[in-house]
Amino acid sequence: MYAYLAVLLGCLACALWLEPVLRVGVLRQWRRLLLVAVPVVLVFGAWDLLAIAAGHWSFDHAQVLGVWLPGGMPLEELLFFLVVPLCAILGFEAVRKVLGRAERP
Repeated sequence: MYAYLAVLLGCLACALWLEPVLRVGVLRQWRRLLLVAVPVVLVFGAWDLLAIAAGHWSFDHAQVLGVWLPGGMPLEELLFFLVVPLCAILGFEAVRKVLGRAERP
């Protein structure tokens, strides 16, 4: 039960430590993060809603919290569109920092 949420929390746990340890500065640049997150949520959220409405996409009720958004999308699916890009950006910036290729002010 709650497997989807557990996976999302696991992804966050594996990526969020990069912020304080490597000081990648992703969370401090919240405006830039929003510029990435908003289009992802809008585009892929719409895509999901269309797929759900067409019957091409569904969710196992036993694996989600049971909080359903309009259109039949579970809350975890919306969180997926926020968590995965955040983890990807944290990972990317961590690699840039370690390799010494971070932007110089």
